[in-house]
Amino acid sequence: MTNRISKGAAWLAGGAVALAGAAVFNHVSARAAEKKFPPAGTLIDVDGVKVHYTDTGGPGDAIVLIHGNASLVQDFEVAGLVSRLAATHRVISFDRPGYGYTERPTDREWTAEAQAELLASAARQIGVVRPVVVGHSWGTLVAMAWALAHPGEVKALALLAGYYYPTSRPDSRAVAVAELPGIATVFNNAWGPLQTRIVRPLGNKMIFAPAEVPPAFNDNMPFGLMLRPQQIRASGEDGAQMPANVARLSARYNKLQMPIVVLWGDGDKLVGQAEQSERLVAELPTAAGEAMPGVGHMIHHVRPAAVASAILALA
Repeated sequence: MTNRISKGAAWLAGGAVALAGAAVFNHVSARAAEKKFPPAGTLIDVDGVKVHYTDTGGPGDAIVLIHGNASLVQDFEVAGLVSRLAATHRVISFDRPGYGYTERPTDREWTAEAQAELLASAARQIGVVRPVVVGHSWGTLVAMAWALAHPGEVKALALLAGYYYPTSRPDSRAVAVAELPGIATVFNNAWGPLQTRIVRPLGNKMIFAPAEVPPAFNDNMPFGLMLRPQQIRASGEDGAQMPANVARLSARYNKLQMPIVVLWGDGDKLVGQAEQSERLVAELPTAAGEAMPGVGHMIHHVRPAAVASAILALA
């Protein structure tokens, strides 16, 4: 009996040391990533929260881009979407709370509505008037929450590969477990970044399938920033609250009266688009939709010209 207790204690001590070592490694790696990839744009204070954004300037109506889960502003730049839109329009990309260089204070719950209010306030602060708001994946929730809260301030919506109606999502339940008090601290600082680092190549294949992962994505995305503990925490919290967010928002979709374009890949392995995008287009009179054949979740990387064309038609 004493032997078994001693062995168990030794295993626990060894595990604690391993987790502590992983946490140190992750935080050192995070600082190195921040040195390698400093802010790509501008930092402003919005109601006490530091918000990071990029802004091309230029003529034409403003277009605001909002990234999905686990991502950041560079996503749209690497996809080639920013350069295509910036030829004729001012293009602003925001880091959502907790991603890239935008803060995510722990004194509030960062629902889609709360994130929308922050970005809408930031847009007003930098002189953006009635933009076309574009959201990808989780960013579609923020885009729609923005339009529902301030319909007169949004000219149109472009929704890319989104999730709009509550469904049973095993990934959300798994993430919710990782966000339990105590477990969350260990996961976000120690195990989470390492796990993401290990499975990233497979995860990238899944989000692009059935298309191939473009070389530019592998070569130019700042993955080191995306693996920082604070961004892992933000991604976990957002993943866990997805069904609750869309349950609230979907009850008010019929209030959206502005033009809306909905785009998705017919091979999306992350979101069942038949029960999401197709349903949204069928239920919203102002929405037009298109499924892109042979494309997965990352449609703006695989079909940037078609996505840009649809957005420009709104602008």
